[in-house]
Amino acid sequence: MSCKRISLFIEKTMRLDEFLRSEFPAAAGIPSGSISNSKLRRLIISGSVYVNGRNVRRPAFELRGKSSVAVDFDPERFFYEKQPDDIEFELTDTDVLYEDDFLLAVSKPPFFPVEQTVTGSRDNLHDAAVRYLWKKNPELRNPPYVGIMHRLDRDTSGVILFTKQRSVNTAVHAMFENHDFTKLYIAVCAPSAGGFVPEKRFTVEKFMGRVSPKGQPAKWGSLDSSRGGVFSRTEFEVTGRISLGGTECLVIRASLFTGRTHQIRVHLSECGLPVAGDRLYGGLPFERMLLHSERLEFCHPVTKEKLVIKSPFIVSGTAL
Repeated sequence: MSCKRISLFIEKTMRLDEFLRSEFPAAAGIPSGSISNSKLRRLIISGSVYVNGRNVRRPAFELRGKSSVAVDFDPERFFYEKQPDDIEFELTDTDVLYEDDFLLAVSKPPFFPVEQTVTGSRDNLHDAAVRYLWKKNPELRNPPYVGIMHRLDRDTSGVILFTKQRSVNTAVHAMFENHDFTKLYIAVCAPSAGGFVPEKRFTVEKFMGRVSPKGQPAKWGSLDSSRGGVFSRTEFEVTGRISLGGTECLVIRASLFTGRTHQIRVHLSECGLPVAGDRLYGGLPFERMLLHSERLEFCHPVTKEKLVIKSPFIVSGTAL
């Protein structure tokens, strides 16, 4: 099935991803419920969307006034999704790091996606959270609401935050957009031969975007802004060392200032410090990717209480 161009038109101010979510399925002849939000974002990031003739790779791009939007659409490639070996996971009280009437923070395991994909039978953390809350409130006639505010890669573990009421979504989203959240990660990295070995703290700033050809596993890297790259910044700190199978590795904490796809993985790999277990970016072979969302810090959107939510990271019996 060949690629075809789908043309759309808008006359109001709206985010690009939201516009495609509302208009693209009907124009492409696809049932609206068959396309996940992440799939639409990947369609944009892959370079398949044009606004007024200009390639746009940013899902949050704002359409203003009269605009023409064109989408290069290959149905066969779009709906193909490799079936990974996800684990079976059921959320329990031991996985819940924080919960009140408005928020739910849980510890995500590796090898488990955050949200539904085009493959409808694939389990995910969002659905597990819905099941967990429904079991706690069996009198509900409909599934409880669970809002996705941010995401982690399938192979990344650690803290992730959901909302339990739509009324706080705007405030929580604004905190992420305005960088009022502190997001800290831990990575275990084996320095490449002849690569950069940091003493203590270092910062990486670069423009990045998708660099792999269409139809291949999505890979991001340095990409000039004129070619669609977007600014990214991460601050790193070396906090220890650990041996993995006889290889001495660095324990590195990462603080995100932007939230680009694969940001920490790309920044570290391009410094010659690929995350252990990260096969896509040349990491030391290991049973899993050693990247963990360790901590979220923010003010509660309703109570204004300062919250610090932590998820421990244990590797080979050692707490990092």
